[in-house]
Amino acid sequence: MEVRKPLALDDEVKRRALTPFRFLRGVLCLLVLISTALMMLVYLGFVSAVIVRLFSIRYSKRMSSRIFACWLSLWPFLFEKINDTRVVFSGETVPAKESILLLANHRTEVDWMYIWDLALRKGRLGDIKKWDVDEPIMHQMLSTMNDPQDPIWLAIFPEGTDFTEQKCIQSQKYAADHGLPILTNVLLPKAKGFFVCMEKLRNSLDAVYDVTVGYKPRCPTLRDNVFGVNPSEVHIHIRRLPVSSIPDSEEEVGNWLTDTFHLKDKLLSEFYSRGHFPNEGTESELSMTKCLVNFVVALTLTSICIVLTFSSLRWLTYVLLVCVYLEFATKFNFRPSPIFCFPNLWRKDNIKQALD
Repeated sequence: MEVRKPLALDDEVKRRALTPFRFLRGVLCLLVLISTALMMLVYLGFVSAVIVRLFSIRYSKRMSSRIFACWLSLWPFLFEKINDTRVVFSGETVPAKESILLLANHRTEVDWMYIWDLALRKGRLGDIKKWDVDEPIMHQMLSTMNDPQDPIWLAIFPEGTDFTEQKCIQSQKYAADHGLPILTNVLLPKAKGFFVCMEKLRNSLDAVYDVTVGYKPRCPTLRDNVFGVNPSEVHIHIRRLPVSSIPDSEEEVGNWLTDTFHLKDKLLSEFYSRGHFPNEGTESELSMTKCLVNFVVALTLTSICIVLTFSSLRWLTYVLLVCVYLEFATKFNFRPSPIFCFPNLWRKDNIKQALD
């Protein structure tokens, strides 16, 4: 059983060569990304996720979200401004203030990085989350997402793994044996994760968005992204799906999801033949000024933290202890509970009562 390859795109958009300049630039960018991640996590992340959480879970989440967004914003800056990758959005637009679930195909290991480009444009980069943990942990995490004051941007990849020719052949064989559609550009989706998300969040979501990602000239790896050799273009098509159109039972959700990915498959076939998705140009380009300001802020904070770390044994000990704590908290999924309980004076209902 043969898997269709997007060869026509290779002739239209050539892969960039890995020159010494691109290699050195990529190494420098990688060092900046790793150092900023470590320093912001150890200093700012610990304060927001642990210290502030002792007083307020909501403000801890908000502060952590802003720190997270500051670092994540460096990746779209790398892709679009430094590597000069053209990101083209098409289909429907996503309102910035909605709580949504993003249903995406999984072409390569770095698909989720380009979801960040959309979230950044909507000012929701710090709110985005991805289904990539065990189901029991995800159940616990989903149960914390029902607060209407905390926005939801949850991205899931129902295929469960990235697309390869071998996996596609296996998926097609399974589909043929079970009377399901034969897909050539995506794998058959697994409904469990999506069903659990809908079961927990149905009443909290404004909509589900079907996100289809295509690449030119071919699917990139993380190495390609860092060194800027591939892709030259990323095309992202978005389709809004009302929550009311999604069935309730797990079996019906499975059938609905298969039909949705069948449509994705056809959309990708058209993309490979035409070189683009329909209705392009739904989002504007990133602001170079905002990207540079965020980069300078992140780099300045990182530099201060690095100087502090190596200025005395006391700060170095602090960093080591925080790293040990974060390893423990991650391994055992530990989150401290507030021990200093103060009334939330700034909630709208409390302000209204005070004014009355």
